[in-house]
Amino acid sequence: MKNKGINFRTLLFFFVLIPVMFFGILFSVLVNFFDPTGDSFHKITSWWGRFSAKLFSIPIEVIGEENYNPEQNYLVISNHAGMADIPILLGILKLNLRFVAKEEIGKIPIFGYVIKKAGFVMIKRGQNREALKSLLATSEVLKSGRSVHIFPEGTRSVDGKLLPFKRGAFLVAQKGGAPILPVTIIGSHLITPKKSLKINKGTIRVIIAPPLELAKFNNVEELRNTSSEIIKKNLDLYNQVIISADKG
Repeated sequence: MKNKGINFRTLLFFFVLIPVMFFGILFSVLVNFFDPTGDSFHKITSWWGRFSAKLFSIPIEVIGEENYNPEQNYLVISNHAGMADIPILLGILKLNLRFVAKEEIGKIPIFGYVIKKAGFVMIKRGQNREALKSLLATSEVLKSGRSVHIFPEGTRSVDGKLLPFKRGAFLVAQKGGAPILPVTIIGSHLITPKKSLKINKGTIRVIIAPPLELAKFNNVEELRNTSSEIIKKNLDLYNQVIISADKG
């Protein structure tokens, strides 16, 4: 039960970050009216991501920033282990980025309206026709020249270990024609544990691997397997580095 308590960072979340988000969303209604492309809203979310890390004093170490071109658009995929993953990626990736989110988030009053108007894609859960249709709509965002992020695991990992990748994200890449940018997030499950209100201190590491060009892969399954192997390899490698440093 200790893990479900609150701490000073939790209070900062409720009394500082939530009010900032509330007024930011209200302001974004106006921003999206004047800029329906969502590009201006993206700049706001990027600032929010950086502000969140500074507010909670969470150092972020980025490895492989030279592996991508900020002028290019990508389908960004990453592991998902903590609530902090989204603001971290919005803050550190120098891309005009949109996220794919579950349908329920799009139903939140005002907030859901704002992110949908800005080009974030709401998807239905499951493996039915409607779920696939909403996921493939993401490819239109890629075709517009924006980057899109998808968590191919579909849910957060409790212990930071990689879960199996679903194939939907890679169908999006194939249909949208954008290269895949594999990103590995390490340590976020310790900062914001699943089913806990506590926000812990610690460093988060983000490893950006070289993009995967679609033409080099024969099918979706091969693309999915290679992407999963890259992220798992970086998880294992950098977790080992952390363990070795702690022992030293």
